[in-house]
Amino acid sequence: MPSLLIVEDDASLRKLYESEFAEDGYVVTAVSSGEEAMERLRTAPPEAVVLDIRLGGMDGLDVLRRILQDKPEVAVVLNSAYPSYKQSFASWSADGYVVKSSDLSELKHTVAAALARRCHAV
Repeated sequence: MPSLLIVEDDASLRKLYESEFAEDGYVVTAVSSGEEAMERLRTAPPEAVVLDIRLGGMDGLDVLRRILQDKPEVAVVLNSAYPSYKQSFASWSADGYVVKSSDLSELKHTVAAALARRCHAV
């Protein structure tokens, strides 16, 4: 069972993602801030992270930079309500980018594909 960290400041979305991915067999941890995400990455790194970009305090792109620096083996999928960030150079190093939607199929597919690529790269 792959481990997944969800970083989402909206409590309703965080609970929805946590529930949906757990139903799909992931071991899920969900946090609401970039700071909490970095602490979790230090203590119990997951195999993948679903990362919101707009967070209070440390934003998702800062978290992404730190993950790439400290834990490059962790797959990161950016998940944002703002499609404009997809064009940002800073987001290109993520394993995927999904615009938030009520249909979670693209997010689930992107996470699974990112994990599969990471497994084949090892």
